[in-house]
Amino acid sequence: MPCTTILVGKNASYDGSTIVARNEDSGGTNFCPKTFRVVQPADQPRHYTSVLSHVAIDLPENPLRYTCVPNAVGDEGIWGAAGFNAANVGMSATETITNNERVLAADPLVELRAAQGEPGQEGYVPEMPGGIGEEDMVTVILPYISSARDGVRRLGELLETYGTYEMNGIAFSDVSEVWWVETLGGHHWIAKRVPDDAYVTMPNQLGIDSFDLNDAYGEQRDHMCSEDLRTWMAENHLDLTMRGDGAHFNPREAFGTLSSRDHIYNTPRAWYMQRALNPHQSWDGADAAHTPEDDDLPWSQVPERKISIEDVKMLLSSHYEGTPFDPYGSGSAADRLRYRPIGINRTGHLAVLQLRPYAPGACRAIQWMAFGCNAFNTLTPFFANVDTTPAYLAETGAHASTNDHYWTNRIIAALADAHYQSTSSLVERYVRKTMAAGHAAVHAADKGVAALLATGNGSDEGSDAERIDATTPARAEQKAIARADDQVAAGTGMGASDAVRRALAQVNETIAQNLKAETDKLLDDVLYASSLKMRNSFTLSDH
Repeated sequence: MPCTTILVGKNASYDGSTIVARNEDSGGTNFCPKTFRVVQPADQPRHYTSVLSHVAIDLPENPLRYTCVPNAVGDEGIWGAAGFNAANVGMSATETITNNERVLAADPLVELRAAQGEPGQEGYVPEMPGGIGEEDMVTVILPYISSARDGVRRLGELLETYGTYEMNGIAFSDVSEVWWVETLGGHHWIAKRVPDDAYVTMPNQLGIDSFDLNDAYGEQRDHMCSEDLRTWMAENHLDLTMRGDGAHFNPREAFGTLSSRDHIYNTPRAWYMQRALNPHQSWDGADAAHTPEDDDLPWSQVPERKISIEDVKMLLSSHYEGTPFDPYGSGSAADRLRYRPIGINRTGHLAVLQLRPYAPGACRAIQWMAFGCNAFNTLTPFFANVDTTPAYLAETGAHASTNDHYWTNRIIAALADAHYQSTSSLVERYVRKTMAAGHAAVHAADKGVAALLATGNGSDEGSDAERIDATTPARAEQKAIARADDQVAAGTGMGASDAVRRALAQVNETIAQNLKAETDKLLDDVLYASSLKMRNSFTLSDH
């Protein structure tokens, strides 16, 4: 998928969280309805077969519960996209990236080959399944990992065993680390840990710009790779480093692309995001140190200030505001159409995976969700430690409707886009109100969860909904956090209590009900404003 990713290390975020965020954008002129669901261990397949590549994989017998954002229409498979498992591990898959011709020649992609002829006939060649791809990755990885590093290792094993038919970047997170994996050809891969005090911007191209093979083959503090990467690179002359030491190299130069397509489709997105997070660097004008078409924009940077959830939403909704390249701006016609926006019309969803170190393990994972075009939607928090998700997000239909969140946002965006100046203030107020309400709901729920845990995982009397609204002294909260951390360490996952999960599901339902009310109101307001601007209007009337 032609997506955009932002990764934030724990010391670069506003509250010490690790943050993984990605727009999932449909390709070309496609629009893909998405849903937000929970998969229980009993519903996880034990034998998995890909729809697109036909690869068959036997899966372990002990899957964890996990959230995901699958396609609403399953004709092309699951496409689970992003979620958390019951061990507080997050995964976002995938960002489509690029490999150069030398890499693809050295390790060709593993593509599905159709059968030739008929069985039993002379010359019959059976079907050759392809490797794994974006369709499969969340399903075959997320339920089976206990840390971000564990996710890197499982993905690496699958790539080396089955291969892949496409080039992808994949993110894994836990409360301490964020890791980024990039695939190389059919079976090879590299992974790098996001620096704790930095952020990473990823458009649709191979992005890692420095790699330490000694670390990858040694301590693996910040780097991991496929087992034979060093010899494979040497045999195929992939390292382009001048006067190198054989250990440190630039993967973007060795494995990636530097094409004119990158300059209009990919690098401008990284330029704009970094321009916003490091505004005092030189970004604009003829003498700018960094331009939208630079091939050497850094993979990671330390931001000038800590990054909030609102910053992530703004960046992944952006369309080059404040530059000549804004399609809604006042630049020339050529400039306004020059670069591919981040907040593009064909976004299916945005998932922001936040792991909060100060929260009890039972409510540590927040999956912020937005559906449709980000320039006209909002970002809403949902707790991941639940058994079900609200119908408003889980029951997306195949066709346009105002009964679910995805399609309502699509309708709003189509109306508002044509009348951007008249409707943008309406969208801004909607975003501010709903995100403030979301933060407030999370704060209240944290206190309620601490109360449940402090009283023995919800064994006290009273309904879950009543207990979730309770206030809790700081000392009790700290005891609850310690107990929840012990549960995670013991492998029991995010909060052993059914009461906690039920209570958080009720919180999510309340958040969704408020979201629906505000989204319906925005639809009313945008429809009214857009109707006034119809070209067949006439000021004179009978009344």
